[in-house]
Amino acid sequence: MNQQRNLMLAIVLSALVLFGWSFFAQKWLPTANPPATKTVNGKQVPLPKPNASPSATPAAAVVRDRNAVIGETPRIAIDTPRLHGSINLKGAQIDDLVLTQHRESIAKDSPPIRLLSPAGGPDAYFARIGWTGEGVAVPDANTVWTASGTRLTPSTPVTLTWTNPTGQRFDVRISIDDGYLFSVDQTIANGSASAVAVRPYGLVSRAGASKDVGSYTMHVGPMGVFNGTANYSWKYSDLQSKGPQTFQTSGGWAGFTDKYWLTAMIPDQKSSVEAALRPGPSGSFQADYAGAPTVVQAGKALTYTSHLFAGAKEVRLLDRYSEALGTPLERAIDWGWFRWFMKPIFSLLLWLYEHIGNFGVAIICLTLIVRTIMFPIAQKQFRSMAAMRVLQPKMKVLQDRHKEDKGRLQQEMLKLYQEEKVNPVAGCLPILIQIPIFYALYKTLLVSVEMRHKPFALWIKDLSAPDPMSPVNLFGFLHFTPPGYLAIGVLPILFGVTMFLQTRLNPPPADPVQKQMMSIMPWFMMFIFAPFAAGLQLYYVCNNLFGLAQQSWLNRRYGVGRDSDTIEAKVITR
Repeated sequence: MNQQRNLMLAIVLSALVLFGWSFFAQKWLPTANPPATKTVNGKQVPLPKPNASPSATPAAAVVRDRNAVIGETPRIAIDTPRLHGSINLKGAQIDDLVLTQHRESIAKDSPPIRLLSPAGGPDAYFARIGWTGEGVAVPDANTVWTASGTRLTPSTPVTLTWTNPTGQRFDVRISIDDGYLFSVDQTIANGSASAVAVRPYGLVSRAGASKDVGSYTMHVGPMGVFNGTANYSWKYSDLQSKGPQTFQTSGGWAGFTDKYWLTAMIPDQKSSVEAALRPGPSGSFQADYAGAPTVVQAGKALTYTSHLFAGAKEVRLLDRYSEALGTPLERAIDWGWFRWFMKPIFSLLLWLYEHIGNFGVAIICLTLIVRTIMFPIAQKQFRSMAAMRVLQPKMKVLQDRHKEDKGRLQQEMLKLYQEEKVNPVAGCLPILIQIPIFYALYKTLLVSVEMRHKPFALWIKDLSAPDPMSPVNLFGFLHFTPPGYLAIGVLPILFGVTMFLQTRLNPPPADPVQKQMMSIMPWFMMFIFAPFAAGLQLYYVCNNLFGLAQQSWLNRRYGVGRDSDTIEAKVITR
């Protein structure tokens, strides 16, 4: 009867944890990327375009063909190793930009990621830099500028020029590097006989919220750095319900961050500006800044320098720009609480990848490195577990003697631990240490664009997406896609099997309920890990395999499996 009750209790607790984990993961943890492939008759086939465009045009908006919209206005081409597109001379808008090194899917013919798109077309998303003023005609969204060239490249900047009827000339010199950074020098030369007051501004506007889903630990949406502090507080829905949010800041930046992409206006870091995150008409959103009003005397000129970042959140580039510009642009990646630990883990993983050429193999090497560093701790854990195994007969005697008095049983067991100098919780230390490593790798796989669409081997074509090869649909021979936690791939199954083998090498818990829980836990964790990124699944399978090898070696060293007196002697003397 007691055994049946314990089994039922274990099953109920497992179910509660399973469903509780589902709720917890959806609220607090970022999700893995959508599957990049599907299994058809045992083979991996790339999925069609997964709508990777950063923004979504509101359903009520009337949109036209993007190419037709682009063709309606004069433009100069943008051509760099990472970016292609054009600058709209009507309004001096950067509104046509694709990321040439990042594709929408893993298919060979997949188009590049489109980041910016002109107003009037689908997924409108653009940046504009200009002036406001009192008593002076300033260029606006309908102004057609004259360009000094036809092509913007890292070696050929362009200057846009417009002169108003009263003699004020406006110049916008735009240059670009080999990454994702535009540098803008906007100048007003006052050729009139009287002073004018002007104010520089920059803005980023997008037609709708991002398709990417944020979570408590991964921010997606409007954000910025104000007075040196990153602000992840605001969601698109917050701006719609609470209205514009303004910030007085010295330097910093403001823009929109997606899971992998960022568009941000970066004002002059030496000046004080008013930044804002605000909702716009028809479901649009805007991030902008405005500099302090400045009087330009007759015959004088004023130049204001700002920057625009529009591209992928590649860690090394963001770090480089943060140092060069004097503002933490790298905070666009929401590393979370363990940022101090995650970035070194990522740097090591990236270094391994650059020397090996395969992120999956790099993850295996990282696992081996972590296991090697933690070996002394694992050895202490094993000594504790071996000592616990030696105490099992004595603990059994105490349980039989005090089975009706749980309080007395706990006292006697504590006394036994003290007499034998055994710490029953020492075996938990490596698990506790692995928590930040697990979380660091988890976040690294999900927020770093460097690992997006990176393959491993065989059927694993994208380490940032779940394992697509599932026996639930007979490896694709049954033409249906298993839902949610039933989509158990090969790697989660290997994880469950290797975890089960590890539990078999450990001494069984004295408590029957704990024993039942431990017997269920490997298969329970198999379901938990099914929707995780394949890279994380690979890490834990390898971690378990290395752990099995390590534990087998320690078993031989300490004589586990032979005479218990030998075990006790070795445990005590080492």
